[in-house]
Amino acid sequence: MSIDYTVRLINFPTSKIKESVVKNEDDSYTIFIEASLSSSEQQKVFKHALEHILRDDFDKIDADSIEYESHYAEMSTELSLV
Repeated sequence: MSIDYTVRLINFPTSKIKESVVKNEDDSYTIFIEASLSSSEQQKVFKHALEHILRDDFDKIDADSIEYESHYAEMSTELSLV
Protein backbone atom coordinates (compact mmCIF):
# COMPACT_ATOMS: atom_id res chain seq x y z
CA MET A 1 0.00 0.00 0.00
CA SER A 2 1.47 3.32 -1.06
CA ILE A 3 0.51 6.46 0.84
CA ASP A 4 1.23 9.90 -0.52
CA TYR A 5 1.80 12.41 2.26
CA THR A 6 3.61 15.63 3.08
CA VAL A 7 4.80 16.61 6.55
CA ARG A 8 4.86 20.24 7.61
CA LEU A 9 6.29 21.56 10.87
CA ILE A 10 4.22 24.52 12.05
CA ASN A 11 3.48 26.47 15.20
CA PHE A 12 -0.12 25.81 16.20
CA PRO A 13 -1.98 28.70 17.87
CA THR A 14 -2.40 26.62 21.03
CA SER A 15 0.02 24.29 22.80
CA LYS A 16 -2.75 21.69 23.21
CA ILE A 17 -2.49 20.66 19.54
CA LYS A 18 0.48 18.46 18.69
CA GLU A 19 -0.51 17.26 15.24
CA SER A 20 -3.26 17.45 12.66
CA VAL A 21 -3.90 15.57 9.44
CA VAL A 22 -5.78 16.76 6.38
CA LYS A 23 -6.94 14.49 3.58
CA ASN A 24 -6.43 16.40 0.34
CA GLU A 25 -8.66 16.37 -2.73
CA ASP A 26 -6.19 14.14 -4.59
CA ASP A 27 -6.35 11.53 -1.76
CA SER A 28 -2.92 12.49 -0.48
CA TYR A 29 -2.47 13.69 3.11
CA THR A 30 -0.80 16.63 4.78
CA ILE A 31 0.45 15.96 8.30
CA PHE A 32 1.00 19.09 10.39
CA ILE A 33 3.28 18.65 13.42
CA GLU A 34 3.98 21.19 16.16
CA ALA A 35 7.46 22.57 15.45
CA SER A 36 8.33 23.21 19.11
CA LEU A 37 8.12 19.51 20.05
CA SER A 38 11.32 17.55 20.60
CA SER A 39 12.46 15.30 17.79
CA SER A 40 11.31 12.18 19.64
CA GLU A 41 7.89 13.72 20.37
CA GLN A 42 7.57 14.76 16.71
CA GLN A 43 8.27 11.15 15.71
CA LYS A 44 5.66 9.92 18.18
CA VAL A 45 2.92 12.23 16.89
CA PHE A 46 3.91 11.45 13.28
CA LYS A 47 3.40 7.74 14.00
CA HIS A 48 0.03 8.53 15.60
CA ALA A 49 -1.04 10.51 12.51
CA LEU A 50 0.17 7.79 10.15
CA GLU A 51 -1.84 5.18 12.06
CA HIS A 52 -4.98 7.26 11.48
CA ILE A 53 -4.21 7.32 7.77
CA LEU A 54 -3.55 3.57 7.61
CA ARG A 55 -6.83 2.82 9.41
CA ASP A 56 -8.79 5.01 6.96
CA ASP A 57 -10.06 7.12 9.84
CA PHE A 58 -10.80 10.04 7.54
CA ASP A 59 -13.75 8.18 6.07
CA LYS A 60 -15.28 7.65 9.53
CA ILE A 61 -17.68 10.04 11.22
CA ASP A 62 -17.23 9.76 15.00
CA ALA A 63 -13.97 11.47 16.03
CA ASP A 64 -14.28 10.40 19.69
CA SER A 65 -14.46 6.73 18.71
CA ILE A 66 -11.52 7.13 16.35
CA GLU A 67 -9.33 8.62 19.09
CA TYR A 68 -10.45 5.99 21.61
CA GLU A 69 -9.59 3.17 19.20
CA SER A 70 -6.27 4.78 18.36
CA HIS A 71 -5.17 5.23 21.97
CA TYR A 72 -6.42 1.75 22.92
CA ALA A 73 -4.34 0.26 20.09
CA GLU A 74 -1.26 2.23 21.21
CA MET A 75 -1.72 1.10 24.82
CA SER A 76 -2.14 -2.54 23.76
CA THR A 77 1.06 -2.36 21.71
CA GLU A 78 2.97 -0.83 24.60
CA LEU A 79 1.71 -3.48 27.03
CA SER A 80 2.70 -6.30 24.69
CA LEU A 81 6.27 -4.97 24.67
CA VAL A 82 6.57 -5.25 28.46
